Amino acid sequence: MPERSDTPPASVLLGNEPGSFPHSVLAERHPAIISQVRDSFPYDPERHRALDALLASCTKGVIEPLPADAHDRDRWAAWGAEAYTGRSWFDVPWLWSESFFYRQLLEAVGYFTPGPWLGIDPFRPSKLAELNAPETDEELAALDPLAERPTDEQDRALLHGSLWGNRADLGFRLSAAQAATASDTPPLVSDDSETLWSLLPPSGTATLCLIADNAGRELIPDLLLIAHLLTQGRIGRAVLHIKPYPYYVSDATHADVLDALRRLTSAPGAAADYGRTLWSAITDGRLAVRAHPFSSAPLPYAEMPADLRGELATATLTVLKGDLNYRRLVGDRLWPPTTPFLDVTAYFPGSVAALRTLKSDVITGLDARTEAALVAAEGQKWRTGGTHALIQVRG
Repeated sequence: MPERSDTPPASVLLGNEPGSFPHSVLAERHPAIISQVRDSFPYDPERHRALDALLASCTKGVIEPLPADAHDRDRWAAWGAEAYTGRSWFDVPWLWSESFFYRQLLEAVGYFTPGPWLGIDPFRPSKLAELNAPETDEELAALDPLAERPTDEQDRALLHGSLWGNRADLGFRLSAAQAATASDTPPLVSDDSETLWSLLPPSGTATLCLIADNAGRELIPDLLLIAHLLTQGRIGRAVLHIKPYPYYVSDATHADVLDALRRLTSAPGAAADYGRTLWSAITDGRLAVRAHPFSSAPLPYAEMPADLRGELATATLTVLKGDLNYRRLVGDRLWPPTTPFLDVTAYFPGSVAALRTLKSDVITGLDARTEAALVAAEGQKWRTGGTHALIQVRG
């Protein structure tokens, strides 16, 4: 397995270019998130003052250090905090500034501080609202007719359900024929699904690591895919990697996994069967849930610590879900879209697959014809609009 790439690095994405997608996240999305969190709970005056200070810091000020007694201050120092403290949020790597914003948001609401707000997920109300929405019932109901379809159709539908996340209703209906229409700009801009399936033959011995992205209606399709792979014998064991604490508004934590599992087991029909499969798999060890600290690091996976590298090296296949994980997998850089995916993931300690809906500028592994067609039809909006997706695999 190659350990390095000769592909020259592209420039790291920053947020200091007005009109760019990273700039809009820092200047518009982060203040909106502070407002959303403020309204989610009846926080006390101290928490409101801390949120006000974070708003001023991230819009007009500079990056402030964590408190001297923060439990993870040394960890963040190793992750770059000492180099970036005192600088504008817009002038440091975008991946780092985004990640540190969420860490500082948890500090502001007292998530790590002994007291009434200790351990209270500031994003939980929105997560539960999505999980309990009528659309979730509709998506789970789609599992009933799917159970009557041939296995290969179930494979494809559940893979696409995981790929598209909370557009899972589309995923259940998206056939390979539909994905490969004559359109010059198909929904899938890259599709290595055949390679993915070749790495998971129905031998019952494979180990899958799935590095999850969002909670709620995006986590449920991930769990359904794991249950299906276990049932079909394409894997004998799965390890689900989640976040150790709330992160990026909706990223999945252990509590979110349990909420999703209860949602499945309490549903009617095939959904409950999947839920019971998962419940049993957790209790007998075929499905493990892991929250490594590096899951919330502001760094690319090329800088993963040795213990995580060793763990992923033992997997038959590691699947990384979602846009943030893709940015961390290939490096949060403005690569030419035709940069080979195999090159930028050469460091990874085993076979790796990315399932990602396009919601940021970072992209690799496209052929020149596909890129040209996307640009001609949509300008650069195809990179961030969430209307295209990819399945990329390095075996």
